[in-house]
Amino acid sequence: MKLTRRQWAALAAAAPAAGLPVRAEPQAADEELEAARRRLQANAEALRAASVPMAVEPAFQFKA
Repeated sequence: MKLTRRQWAALAAAAPAAGLPVRAEPQAADEELEAARRRLQANAEALRAASVPMAVEPAFQFKA
């Protein structure tokens, strides 16, 4: 998908109105990495807590 400069400007102007977060300055790489690790850990814990019966079939098939 290609966007023109005007489309980018319109999206940037609409972000605060849509309630999307806009960062004033980028976070340090270490902070972003640590936040990603926390999200990954939280997702792994949520998956471990989920109970799936053995009768449930996967949504994919292995084909050779």
